[in-house]
Amino acid sequence: MSEEKENIQFELSDELIEQVEILVAQQNDKELQKLLNEFHYADIAEILDELDLEAAMYVIKLLDSEMTSDIIMELDEDNREKVLKNLSAKEIAEEIEELDTDDAADIIAELPEERQQEVISHIEDEDHKAEIKELLAYDEDTAGGLMAKELVKVYETWTVAGCLRRIRGQAKDVTRVHSIYVVDKQNKLIGRLSLKDLIVAKSDQKIADIYISNVDSVNVHDEAEDVARVMQKYDLEAIPVVDNNQKLLGRITIDDIVDVMKEEAEKDYQLAAGITSDVEADDSIWELTKARLPWLLIGMFGGIGAATIITNFQTVMKDYAILLCFVPLIQATAGNVGVQSSAIVVQGLANDTIKGEILKRLFKEFVLGLVNGVAIAFVAIIISHFFFKTEYLVSLTIGAALITVIIIAALIGTFIPIFLDKRGVDPAVATGPFITTSNDIFGILLYFLIAKLILGF
Repeated sequence: MSEEKENIQFELSDELIEQVEILVAQQNDKELQKLLNEFHYADIAEILDELDLEAAMYVIKLLDSEMTSDIIMELDEDNREKVLKNLSAKEIAEEIEELDTDDAADIIAELPEERQQEVISHIEDEDHKAEIKELLAYDEDTAGGLMAKELVKVYETWTVAGCLRRIRGQAKDVTRVHSIYVVDKQNKLIGRLSLKDLIVAKSDQKIADIYISNVDSVNVHDEAEDVARVMQKYDLEAIPVVDNNQKLLGRITIDDIVDVMKEEAEKDYQLAAGITSDVEADDSIWELTKARLPWLLIGMFGGIGAATIITNFQTVMKDYAILLCFVPLIQATAGNVGVQSSAIVVQGLANDTIKGEILKRLFKEFVLGLVNGVAIAFVAIIISHFFFKTEYLVSLTIGAALITVIIIAALIGTFIPIFLDKRGVDPAVATGPFITTSNDIFGILLYFLIAKLILGF
């Protein structure tokens, strides 16, 4: 029966929230604990996110630290901040004592600087305290900021029997044993140990005789995104972290990398949508305005640029007013093609799958743009000539403009992200409003230049 319970998908409901609220109001601790003990700590965090602060604090103070430390880590960031404000430095330290060093460092890093020192001073385990302080010294977006100090390591000089005894002692402090790392006397990472090889080996064999020297690792100063790429490429659940001298410092597990990938995806999505900083729907109007306004202004100036181009050709509009009807088509097509091209390139850069010379990629986009352009132009010529009753040369102008605009937009959408990436700028900034606006302007300019060439005005 207990196994069945574990496999049941948790569903948050109004009835459950109301039940918890009633038990809190009644201060029925026994029934409340009985109810919550049925759930995973991540599910309890989801429940607490829906409660008011007073009720959430009641639940946190009711449950033991072993459970609440994990719950606090899973809370929504804003709610976690409120909870931490309502806990004393000593209470936060008690929660941190139950967490792995990487999670403990993350919690402390969210506190104001003065409070950080106060909380650290209340941590009783001196080793735990020292390791947390070490992690706080690293930039949060590096391997050092992601790693945990908890790991299982063995020395190459140990025997299999001695190794097994020591592993049992180390494993009690490690939540999940993904790998066993082998180090030399100077604590330099030299390999990894297969559990299968360890089990079948003779008890008097040396670890040096059975360890695997091939082990992937990352430097403590490597960017978090680079660590994510390595773990994704080699399908790793954990990866050791070393310093410049190859000394083993810690390990990064897949759950931390999933968080990195999620944050990067959210940031890239917001950049692509024209939002310049990391914001959420519940942020203040001022924060949301600061994030959105810059790109809206760029879009406005882009629109003014397009209007200026049209103004310079306004005398032509008397004879060819029908051309104005197709301006939205030119702009929309240019913007859509540019965003498609840039989105694929940005995704490729993020996954490290963009290979080869840029000229080959641009040529490929040129051919692709030509094929798509001819297909769309063919449809547009038929519709404009038979539905809008345009002259043959006007329909030809629209078709030629579409082909040209699609090719140029595809090239711009491909080139700009690669160019920005090589200059150390996040290529995601190239998608969305930037590409759309630039292609709108180029599209209108090319449209009227081609019209001038074909129609001879």
